Amino acid sequence: MFVQLEIWQYYALVLLGLLNLYTFILYFVDKRRAIARKHRIPERKLLMFTFLFGGIGAVFGMSVFHHKTKTPKFKISAPIAFIFTLLGLWLIVQF
Repeated sequence: MFVQLEIWQYYALVLLGLLNLYTFILYFVDKRRAIARKHRIPERKLLMFTFLFGGIGAVFGMSVFHHKTKTPKFKISAPIAFIFTLLGLWLIVQF
């Protein structure tokens, strides 16, 4: 079931993984700052990385840290970005 990938596909998958890890960490840091009532990460930055193929990290960050789960903007955009990220993964592996 393993697919032989070209070198660019490995780099693209690593980049996608790092983007999602970074997005997940952004949600963690923002949640901690919210609890401590410190300077927060702007929503624009969270949404930007969510839509830069960080949808998986965003959805998991929202779920694990219970962060931004009541904000309509994030409730709608994170699942959409999640689907786009999965589509991006599929396209990388297929081509």
